Amino acid sequence: MLACTDVWKIFGPAPEKAYAAIAPEDQADKLSYPDHVIAVRGVSFEVNKGETFVVMGLSGSGKSTLVRCLTRLAEPTAGEIVIEGQDVRRMNDEALRNLRRRKVSMVFQNFGLLPHRRVLDNVAYGLEVCGVDKRARNDRAMQMIELVGLKGWETKFPRQLSGGMQQRVGLARALAVDPDILLFDEPFSALDPLIRREMQDELLRLQSTLHKTSVFITHDFSEALKLGDRIAIMKDGQFVQVGAPQELVLAPKTGYVRAFVQDAPRAKVLTAGAILSPMPPGFSPNGRVVHAEVHLEALVPLLAAHDAPLTVLRDGAPVGVVDRASVLRALVSEDGMGGMKDVSIAKAS
Repeated sequence: MLACTDVWKIFGPAPEKAYAAIAPEDQADKLSYPDHVIAVRGVSFEVNKGETFVVMGLSGSGKSTLVRCLTRLAEPTAGEIVIEGQDVRRMNDEALRNLRRRKVSMVFQNFGLLPHRRVLDNVAYGLEVCGVDKRARNDRAMQMIELVGLKGWETKFPRQLSGGMQQRVGLARALAVDPDILLFDEPFSALDPLIRREMQDELLRLQSTLHKTSVFITHDFSEALKLGDRIAIMKDGQFVQVGAPQELVLAPKTGYVRAFVQDAPRAKVLTAGAILSPMPPGFSPNGRVVHAEVHLEALVPLLAAHDAPLTVLRDGAPVGVVDRASVLRALVSEDGMGGMKDVSIAKAS
């Protein structure tokens, strides 16, 4: 659905000149050019159909600039961006408008609602821009309003809604044009923690029904773990590591990534399939089985009640076992035992 190859974004009076001055042997983390800011540095990635790809990093890492480059809200300095086989950087103005109106929708942190329009008209705005007649666009807008749980609020103005409700309006507006790709630029970061969790759950519910291809920007690793099929950790304009949540938690490649994952809720992230051991010699699968996708938080009570290991199934076939020791090792991060990294818990079972 979406593929980026060696994408750069440089801010300054002569970005092309700055880009040309960068030599291949220059260390990427030390790149600089007078009076210019290198915001995105040679980023490459692909997003599959129906996938939620999360880009996370601290403020100033370049993640918001990157997502704006995807539809040229920020003009990329170099690289290739392909959406459904079309090179975005080669699009003329008409093709680019069509991309933004029909194929890709964006949900912003500050909601971006029109204050003088009621909820119904805000949701229908993208359809209005596309030339859809009033009755058809209002019907579609009402469907989206119901989908995001705002039925009964369609005649209200944005100022009459809470922050979470306003963001639901923004989400409904993005979905109204039935885009192929959704871009989220820290959409929940301005919300209170409780409302934020509700919106995350709402997005997961919608994704389970609509299966949209999404790129989600956040600075919250817990949010990234909850929403992402894959996560890219970004630092100084580059991707430091890309992988499934379990990969990042179990095998961080750098100290920077390790700092993010050390407080991750491992019981909610890791699954039986990620920590299983090979079948012991002579072991025959017993009646106590779990699927590879089951999270560790569900394994703990099962293993606490019985000494025998659990057989792990993938696609209906046994692929290994998990026992108390393997779960305990997985639940304790590298520094999770007060720095006692050499303490063994192999005899826990």
